[in-house]
Amino acid sequence: MTVMITRRRAITVLAAAAGLPLLLKAGNAAAYPRMVRWEGTTLGAPSTIQLYHEDEAKANAAINAGLAELARLESIFSVYRADSAISALNRDGVLTSAPPEFMELLTHAMGLAQLSEGIYDPTVQPLWQLYFRHFTAAVVDPSGPSQRDLAEAMALVGWRGVDIDVERSKVAFTRPGMGLTLNSGAQGYITDRVAEVLRSYGFEKMLVDMGEPRAISTKPDGSAWRIGLANPADPSRAIYELDVVDKCVSTSGGYGTIFDEFGKFTHIINPLTGKTAPRLLGVSVVADTATRADGLSTTMLLASVERRHAILSGAGGLKAVYVTPEGVAATVEA
Repeated sequence: MTVMITRRRAITVLAAAAGLPLLLKAGNAAAYPRMVRWEGTTLGAPSTIQLYHEDEAKANAAINAGLAELARLESIFSVYRADSAISALNRDGVLTSAPPEFMELLTHAMGLAQLSEGIYDPTVQPLWQLYFRHFTAAVVDPSGPSQRDLAEAMALVGWRGVDIDVERSKVAFTRPGMGLTLNSGAQGYITDRVAEVLRSYGFEKMLVDMGEPRAISTKPDGSAWRIGLANPADPSRAIYELDVVDKCVSTSGGYGTIFDEFGKFTHIINPLTGKTAPRLLGVSVVADTATRADGLSTTMLLASVERRHAILSGAGGLKAVYVTPEGVAATVEA
């Protein structure tokens, strides 16, 4: 039997009051510019743009420009598109004339891999593909992939096996069969780039969420944007709240994507062991940019307690909040 993979939203933007447009305070809606909202999908994740302006046509023009940038960047980073730059690298083992955005994000990812001593590793794609193939096969062993299959996949994982030639804009794998994913980073990077496009149109109060919500300034009433962190046992319900101004919050949790019907195997895979992260644990990282927060949330979920502070502060994060179904389990401040 083929097991359906479930994907759940790990983070949400909370309304200021029930029954009102999202993020407008009760009794004050007429005092502020109208909210314009777009909803869609980025790299497989639910996405939104929320901004305020008296001229809805101008707001929509800015959003359309942001979406054009989103589409351009997805053509570089999406592992779901055969024509993307990253798919070409995974298929051919080498990418020449790599787009500058690809080189920028990959260099950032390699720095995080080095800092975390391989806990974060963008070459984890062969392990992800192994779990995906295993749990979508016609006949599924509920105990997971065999040790032999895991060992073969892990032999293809290792960030040091990526050869980057910045001057020639070239990336190559040192071993056949390796694969790269920048999904733990690309959503944040796209969020930052789309936010910059919107700012170029003159917007300064907005929330851009391409999988990782980034708050630009405050809401029109001067209050912070409120971000809810999901309960791992019930991702539709917020278990903790953060007020955010000019920051990004990125959340990672095993419950985000579950491979099997029992929730024993999740999409966040430790590249050093081949094991997956627990389903009922989540971590949210606050940082100045979505690019930093995105990769860090995955890293912090897998990092040992002893390494958490060094990784968070070394990578430019500000705060990490760990949650379980019982509430906040731990916090780490840079």
